Amino acid sequence: MSLSGIDIGIFIAYVVGLILVASLVSREKAGHEKDTKDYFLAGNTLTWWAIGASLIAANISAEQIIGMSGSGYAVGLGIASYEWLAAIILMIVGKYFLPIFLKHGIYTMPQYLERRYNHNVRLVLAVFWIGVYIFVNLTSVLWLGALAINTVADVDIFYGLVFLGAFAAAYSLYGGLKAVAFTDIIQVVLLIIGGLYLSYITLSMIGGDSGLIDGFVTLTEQAPQKFDMILSPDNPYYKDLPGITALVGAVWVLHFAYWGFNQYIIQRALAAKSIQEAQKGIAFAAILKLIMPIIVVLPGIAAFVLTPGLENPDQAYPELMKLMPAGMLGLVFAALVAAIVSSLGSMTNSISTIFTMDIYSYYKPDQSQHHYVMVGRIVSFTSLIVAMICAKPLLGNFDQAFQYVQEFTSFFTPGIVVIFFLGMFWSRTTPFGALAAAIGSFVSSLAFKLLWPALPFLDRMNFIFVICLALAVGASLMVDEKSEQVHPVEKADFHTTKGYNLVAIAVFMVLSAIYITWW
Repeated sequence: MSLSGIDIGIFIAYVVGLILVASLVSREKAGHEKDTKDYFLAGNTLTWWAIGASLIAANISAEQIIGMSGSGYAVGLGIASYEWLAAIILMIVGKYFLPIFLKHGIYTMPQYLERRYNHNVRLVLAVFWIGVYIFVNLTSVLWLGALAINTVADVDIFYGLVFLGAFAAAYSLYGGLKAVAFTDIIQVVLLIIGGLYLSYITLSMIGGDSGLIDGFVTLTEQAPQKFDMILSPDNPYYKDLPGITALVGAVWVLHFAYWGFNQYIIQRALAAKSIQEAQKGIAFAAILKLIMPIIVVLPGIAAFVLTPGLENPDQAYPELMKLMPAGMLGLVFAALVAAIVSSLGSMTNSISTIFTMDIYSYYKPDQSQHHYVMVGRIVSFTSLIVAMICAKPLLGNFDQAFQYVQEFTSFFTPGIVVIFFLGMFWSRTTPFGALAAAIGSFVSSLAFKLLWPALPFLDRMNFIFVICLALAVGASLMVDEKSEQVHPVEKADFHTTKGYNLVAIAVFMVLSAIYITWW
């Protein structure tokens, strides 16, 4: 398959336009030189609509579009729990987590851990996150993005990797978070328009002359097994999404770690003008999350009917793109690439923020602001190069990359959630307890994986979370309460506006209706 001339023209216009917009928003006033707050926190100028759009753009990447469409093809609507439950988590994060983080005026999540615990905890988690962002997140986004470009535009995967890396660097390397966040508005608009159009076309094809609604009804009739929100134990994909466990158990742990304590997500809220602006942005993102399964899961289910028998489920979304008419294919393709490069820009900026502010500045203090910004740019570029080199060896043999990412991160996620939860809400938690949870999470996860490989990873996470909680509490209680190692929890204001509370209620009601309908 190859793109037509009009498709190529639309795509080139998107690439050039995005770089121009990034250049414009990255410009500083005459006589002002970018400092670390400008580069890593957008000068604390982000508005609610930029925060909400950027949260979604950072989250929805090739990993979600290609990977979750592939899982929709294989597993069905149940995989949408990852998207829909995130809306509730976002509202909780906005109400109870953001006030604590913003009160401390931090750049990074590891920085909060130092203020709550000590530098050792900060360093351990900083190194961990850099490793995960480069070798799991960046590689998965690059690989799946290059795979999509190969399928749609018949471009060699190697050149696809190079193009994506170069494009992400071109629009985000100079301007930092400000360039990423404000261009994400364009990315999200493209993503939603392109994704909804693809869903519309596929459902219309299934429904024939009957139209969109009948197409959806026909899809539920032709593939009823793909519309179970709660998988039964006899489902072949129960190991990936183990029934009620996915609804009330470990998916929540994954979401709290991702939306609450994940640097490249929460960094947008840290860059807000105010706590109220950050919370409005979070609420906006939660609303957008409700429609994401229509964009990233429904096409995969439709592909199960339209293009059955695919060897690799991750081919579902690229195969559907072949059905697009000239012109619209260019738009959908641009939307896909928009999702990819926005995530790449977000990840590389967060990698550079953590490395520069949590590691480099500790060992090289008292350097100029210009020096730290240059270090950040070098680290961003280097992380892209490393991820491009490692993408194929790490991901080339996985048929569902989304599940690969979830499985790998599940080794560490329970410990991270325990460290932050106890650190924010239990003043007796000590650095020793935090490190016990971090180390215990990996060691116990590895033990379960080796000794009980048939256990679904979400069930395993439930066990590990309880183990890490016990380790952190036990280790903390071993330290004298009057010891200097015990840092008190600072109180924060958890009051939210009526508008925020109404959005939270609406999100809960919509999700309740969805789960009741397809239980």
